[in-house]
Amino acid sequence: MVLVTNKASWDTYIASELAVLSPILASSGFTLDTVQPHTIGERFLMQAVTTVGGQKLILRGNDQNGHPVIIKATRDTVGKNEITHERLCRSLINELNFAYNVFAAPSELLHLEEAGFVINVQEYIEQDTTFLERPLTEQFTYALTSFKAQEHSRATTSGHVRHISKTFGYKTSVDYLTLGTQFASGISVLPTTHDAHTLLKKVVARLEQGQERIEQYCGFLTHTDFVPHNFRIKNEQLYLLDFSAIRFGNKHEGWARFLNFMTLYNPALENTLLDYVEANRAPEERESLQLMRLFRLAELITYYTKTLGRSENELLTLNTTRIQFWTDVLTAELHNTRVSRDIVTAYQTTRDNLRSDEEKRRQKGLH
Repeated sequence: MVLVTNKASWDTYIASELAVLSPILASSGFTLDTVQPHTIGERFLMQAVTTVGGQKLILRGNDQNGHPVIIKATRDTVGKNEITHERLCRSLINELNFAYNVFAAPSELLHLEEAGFVINVQEYIEQDTTFLERPLTEQFTYALTSFKAQEHSRATTSGHVRHISKTFGYKTSVDYLTLGTQFASGISVLPTTHDAHTLLKKVVARLEQGQERIEQYCGFLTHTDFVPHNFRIKNEQLYLLDFSAIRFGNKHEGWARFLNFMTLYNPALENTLLDYVEANRAPEERESLQLMRLFRLAELITYYTKTLGRSENELLTLNTTRIQFWTDVLTAELHNTRVSRDIVTAYQTTRDNLRSDEEKRRQKGLH
């Protein structure tokens, strides 16, 4: 199997895998779309930079009746483990005796192991309107309802912890501090004068000082990648598309990812959710939420730093710009303020000018 290290090796990987996968799917009554939005643009960076989920394909296709489906497939060992793990999480999450109806899931249509592949096919959830196109009040309601559902699921006994640890994973305040320290040391390729070095050290100090507060809100179910391209809404029901990012940890980790996303895509929703927390939750919760935002921003800066060695030309410039933008966001968050909208607007303009046409098509395909 081709090891993905850059765009060229990713394209080679796609071609070689589809040549074997297509006839297997056809024999089970599924065909692939000609255009595959989840394989183009910057998708290769996710495979080249992180090994957490392994190398895998996320494809669009149709069943024998013409109904759209989503197909996840891989021959990579880590990727196969990730697909199998996600399937297990999807089946078990609503069966825990302390978690009820947390997430709805698309129906599974096929799970198959053949020719070294693990293949999972699910129904495609159609939606009339994307999340970000909905009125602000609807966005707020869906987001808050989802976060409340997650925080109602907490492992409160040693039996609970033993039951969930092997399947979902369980993170404590010590784990968050350890990861934060790794983030700070993971940006060594940046110039020593870059502000990110000083800022990530400050994040580590804040995480260390906030250990008690972080631990106070640990043990909760959280989805660490809860953003609009990982869920869809149909008939007023929110369907989660990615169950691999579910774990038990600080309950504000999922909130933090969502709010950091909205800093860029919908600041009105970010502010509305923050106003809700400040008006309706204890000050300790607000403190925990900010600590998790700092943690997730440090993670994001580290991720883009790791992409620099595998980027070139406009993409290298873009990822360098991304690091600076999220450094600016982190600077503001360390002072418990929101980043200037002028900075956001300037970044969005630069990003859109530097993105390839393929990446622009991929972004449309995510929604």
